[in-house]
Amino acid sequence: MEATECTTAGALPTIHVISDSVGITAQAVARAAAAQFGVTDPSIEVLPKVKSFEQVRDFLEAHSRHHAEAFGDPSVLVFFTLVNGEMRDKVAAYVEQSPNIVAVDLMTDAVDAIARMSGQQPTHTPGSLRAVNEGYFRRIEALEFTISHDDGRNPEELTRADIVLIGVSRSSKTPLSIYLAQQGLKVANVPLDPETASPKQLFDVDRTRLFGLMTTPDVLAGIRERRMGKESAAARRYADLEYIYEDLDAARALMRQLGCIVIHTEGRAVEEAAQEILRYYERNHPISLDII
Repeated sequence: MEATECTTAGALPTIHVISDSVGITAQAVARAAAAQFGVTDPSIEVLPKVKSFEQVRDFLEAHSRHHAEAFGDPSVLVFFTLVNGEMRDKVAAYVEQSPNIVAVDLMTDAVDAIARMSGQQPTHTPGSLRAVNEGYFRRIEALEFTISHDDGRNPEELTRADIVLIGVSRSSKTPLSIYLAQQGLKVANVPLDPETASPKQLFDVDRTRLFGLMTTPDVLAGIRERRMGKESAAARRYADLEYIYEDLDAARALMRQLGCIVIHTEGRAVEEAAQEILRYYERNHPISLDII
């Protein structure tokens, strides 16, 4: 096509993107292709979430008329990503028969190639990549929140968390928080210490989001012993069994006061304890499939 249309992006024609999702894939390809001509911000017109062939036809005809009136050339450049087979076939036939349309089908060849090599059938679900990307960014956001609310930090934001974990030192709060964050959930955890007042914001947290982690004194003592190593005798009170009993008793009392769900972590992998938390959580807060 010898297009005479000029845009603010330079001498390149406007790229018309048509998609039965939001057109992110086609826009990315359009920008990458335009960059080969020294244009990093090409003019792009998007027709997203198309439901019928008639929408596409009307869109292309309108733009062709506009180009003819504005630039003296009815030519239209189209990138389309349509996973609906019937609509894709109609659009492909239409653009092939239209002398004023230069069209690129970005999806068909790639999907067909994967299908041939894998022996599997595509789902033909519009927006699959967007759903994956949204899930990815949700997990990143959850991890950032969880890291910034680890070990009692930013207690004023506890009510923003999807899940709040409380427990004594070495009760698996941080590993569980990170695991749950990787499922797309924003998690805060708060250490319980009989010598330190717990944040008052704990009492503002929805009880269905609040989980107390509990373990046995012997298991906790062993974990703390290994953690302490060759620390001084004064510091080793942290791993003393009598102190651990006091620590756990105080934690139980607060958990009863808060009315939170208690999860035992002794002898369990992080994944096992996390699944029990998720089972309780999902009863009141159903998790969409694209989160996990």
